[in-house]
Parts: sequence; structure tokens; C-alpha cells
Amino acid sequence: MPKSLLLVEDDGLIRMDLADALSDMGFDVAEAANADEALNIFRGSLEFDGILTDIDMPGSMNGIALAHQIASQDAQCRIIIISGRYHPGQGKLPDGASFLGKPVSQQALEAVLKEAGLSS
Repeated sequence: MPKSLLLVEDDGLIRMDLADALSDMGFDVAEAANADEALNIFRGSLEFDGILTDIDMPGSMNGIALAHQIASQDAQCRIIIISGRYHPGQGKLPDGASFLGKPVSQQALEAVLKEAGLSS
């Protein structure tokens, strides 16, 4: 059974490219354009193995705040934070979360997913 990921990215083209890459890697991908939309999807009936979220997004919270919300609701959900502008310092991310800088290469994406235990 494929692992399910929630992808949160406000830039439509980046979101589409990442969703395509993740789907090609065999993941079931749900997409959200901001943290508020992501929380609504996450709190729905779907269960996610992992979430990939950008930091800088419009809405009531950024990706780091979203990551902390998700971590507090589901300790088993693997969290990967993505950003091209910020590199969060020690203690800013939830325990066990990974960081991936933009632009995201296929190789770096595969490596961080493997490190997070989301792929073989």
C-alpha cells in the first residue's frame, strides 16, 4: 500500500512539480496551498504518513507553526520542512522533523524521504 503525503506549498508551479515527483515515486499525494487548508485536510478522515510543507505561506500560520500543530496531533506523522529563504535553527522544528532547502532536486527529495523513513 502506497504511503500518503500531504504537500503544503503556496506556489502552484512548485506544488505541481513536487506532487508529480512524489507521485512518480509511488506516494499518494494530497495538496494544500496554505497551512489553514492543510489543517482542514489533515483533520479530515485521511491519515498521512508524512507532510512536506513550505515555511513562508499566506494565511494564519507559517509552515513551522503548521509542523508543530501536526506533530502535536500525530506523533507518528513524519514532517519535512522546505524553504528557499529560511534555514530554521536548532530547536525551531518539531522533534524528528527534517529540513530540505529549495530548489529541491529529485536526489535530495529522495534522500530526505528515505531519512524520514518514508521510502525504501
